[in-house]
Amino acid sequence: MDNSLPTVSIIIAARPDQTEVRAVAAARQLDYPPDKLEIILARGKQPSVQRNTALRAARGEIIYFLDDDSRPAPQNLRRAVQRFKSPDVKMLGGPNLCPPDAPAIEQAFALTMGSWLAFGPSRARYRAVGRPRATSEKELILCNLLARRDALLELGGFNEALYPNEENALMDEMQKRGGKLLYDPELIVHRRPRGSFAAFCKMLFNYGRGRAEQFRLHPTFGSAPNFVPPLFCLFLALLPFLPKYVDWVLAAYGAALLLQAVAVLPLKKWLWLPGIMCLIFISHVYYGLGFWRGCLTKLKAPPPAVAAEVRLEKL
Repeated sequence: MDNSLPTVSIIIAARPDQTEVRAVAAARQLDYPPDKLEIILARGKQPSVQRNTALRAARGEIIYFLDDDSRPAPQNLRRAVQRFKSPDVKMLGGPNLCPPDAPAIEQAFALTMGSWLAFGPSRARYRAVGRPRATSEKELILCNLLARRDALLELGGFNEALYPNEENALMDEMQKRGGKLLYDPELIVHRRPRGSFAAFCKMLFNYGRGRAEQFRLHPTFGSAPNFVPPLFCLFLALLPFLPKYVDWVLAAYGAALLLQAVAVLPLKKWLWLPGIMCLIFISHVYYGLGFWRGCLTKLKAPPPAVAAEVRLEKL
């Protein structure tokens, strides 16, 4: 037994009737002493509530959040706990990458999300970018996120009125209180993107809605770039009423789409070029529409009955 290693609780949110939870099998393959590790499967219908319930029941000093389909690399925990030797480090995360054997459409979605023009600095969530570094919530994602349990409890856990973007609001608050967030491009999980075009568009819409709701509850200057897609949607809606000289804006945008698609395409995938350009454009539109929707939603925490329905399984 290595007494120098901290205890770790892995928290995985799943649906009540979900029979296959891939993250559980992957978590069991992590290279870490079994006596220092617990896996908590939180079943329910609201992930923020599920994670908060599991967080309160966890015994680990470090919490590792995985989505139900996350497959972490076996060395992740060994690598991560070294980063937490510095007491000012409160959270650590890395990218979730598309498996190389995923269908072509899912690989195209992953290339789109990993592009700067579509997702800005948040592309680091979908591709390994740069070196380990201090970061912000823009580069971290909840399907592959570690944090100190005491720091999470001090902040009261996740805001249950938010889903998605509950982790982003929490990370913002963590930084406001002086906590350090780290991004490690080699701390990876494999996770398949959405499996259909409709599901991809729905995801983008929900991301935009979640960001707007987060901004309403926790306004920060860091969310300023997220206003670009909704303003772009407004520009497109007003286009018939704008003077002709704005055509140069569309020409410049088209050129940017082309250059970005060329930059992210792997070798021998040039036939995908028009599709990637279209997907980046669609990312802007659906995210923007979702953002406008999030400006109008009614925000409220789930009723107590939702928390009562959460079932914890310690594996």
